[in-house]
Amino acid sequence: MNGIIPVFKEKGYTSFDAIAKLRRILHIKKMGHTGTLDPDAEGVLVICVGAATRLIPLFSDDTKSYEAVLRLGIVTDTQDMTGTVLSEKEVTCTEEELRACAMSFQGGYLQTPPAYSAKQVDGKRLYALAREGKSAVAPPKQVELDLAVESIDLPFARLSVTCSKGTYIRTLCHDIGAKLGCGGTMASLLRTRCGRVDISMCRTIPEIGECAGRGDLSFLIPPEDFFSEYSSLHVSGQTAHLALNGNRFRCRGAFDDSEVIKVFTEDKGMIGLFRYDKKYRVLRPYIIFPRES
Repeated sequence: MNGIIPVFKEKGYTSFDAIAKLRRILHIKKMGHTGTLDPDAEGVLVICVGAATRLIPLFSDDTKSYEAVLRLGIVTDTQDMTGTVLSEKEVTCTEEELRACAMSFQGGYLQTPPAYSAKQVDGKRLYALAREGKSAVAPPKQVELDLAVESIDLPFARLSVTCSKGTYIRTLCHDIGAKLGCGGTMASLLRTRCGRVDISMCRTIPEIGECAGRGDLSFLIPPEDFFSEYSSLHVSGQTAHLALNGNRFRCRGAFDDSEVIKVFTEDKGMIGLFRYDKKYRVLRPYIIFPRES
């Protein structure tokens, strides 16, 4: 079983827990996800299975989209409602002031990762240091945001955000509250898109289990279908032998320089992804799927 499983992760368990559940259901050990969701968050979790785990680095820079609820007037140590409340203040801002403050973050800003996160300082995870009562701060990172305020019902506001890799939405909520002077925390988070995977493509783990139980693998997207926008090339003979062994090979196709191509053989299916080198008219291996012996 090789491919991509778009999962709707429900609240109450980690991304690693999701993989552990799927391993038990599908009896497959080789799995990995393309972007962590906190236990209290829900939504799109992209899981790669079998040979498709080779594709995980390809998804690492994908943008992600979220719907978040900001709760003003409360600050917690985790920057969400699961943490310990550090302060509470009256919310005196108007809807117009909140909207203007939130939209001041539009486009992006320099964001400092939260204390309870997987970022590392001196080789240790920040959340591990925080649990030990040690103070550590990761260097700030420029994040890119496309933000909209969908609705306001003070002290709550619903935000939609599309952002670059490594953006913390709970930190965005915290920073909006800090700028308003009353503090803020994230009340809920729903990831609606991860790269090309939309929430409409996802199924819950119980739904996947039901499908697998009756032999229905419609939840699994084969790599060749997932990358439908890429051009395809079928090879045979010596060319196929070179490609199967992860070697470059000559190609006369009319491809653009650095274009990614799906390469197939008749009996082995999709070998992997290759990049076209226009100068030398060769296809160079990009991501090769390991072959079964």
